[in-house]
Amino acid sequence: MIALLTGKLAYKSLDHVIVDVGGVGYRVTVPLSTFYKLPDEGVVQLRIHTSVKEDAIALYGFLTNAEKEMFALLLGVSGVGPKLAVNILSNIEAADLRAALARADIRRLSAVPGIGKKTAERLSLELKDKVQRLAPLAADAQPPQDAEAHADSLDDVLSALVNLGYKDVQARKVLESLEIAPGAGLEDILKGALKILMK
Repeated sequence: MIALLTGKLAYKSLDHVIVDVGGVGYRVTVPLSTFYKLPDEGVVQLRIHTSVKEDAIALYGFLTNAEKEMFALLLGVSGVGPKLAVNILSNIEAADLRAALARADIRRLSAVPGIGKKTAERLSLELKDKVQRLAPLAADAQPPQDAEAHADSLDDVLSALVNLGYKDVQARKVLESLEIAPGAGLEDILKGALKILMK
């Protein structure tokens, strides 16, 4: 079973990447939370969850142990498969998800696209006690707090927008006009920018 991949980033898209390890390209499905933090090129290291079925072997990759841990917990809930688990982590940071589950915040959980009230209640019921027994989150799972980190986040979002085909000048103008809430994560900023750009 593959648990970790370290290699050259050969391809990057919103839903998967290809990591070149010694000339062999591994296709790895990633949540948006990981996608936003990956470089455009260079060496990357991903924590891997290997899913083995009768007709396929699929790899799911995460930058942090917190993401991988939450992914594995989500898969343990009845009715939650890899696709839905990736979708959940693409729409809510691992730390926020953990907090929402711990306090049984059905409203926050059901706000995730693809999660209805019944699924949110099931997630809370089955995972509330489990997340409270997890080890403290690593520092890399925490959202950036200072001005320097905030600036880095904006640079990452700008880079993502340019990679998606938007012009640098156009993307910068949108980011300058965007109202960004304190502590907003990369995906929140990118989603806000994309809403404006797609109008």
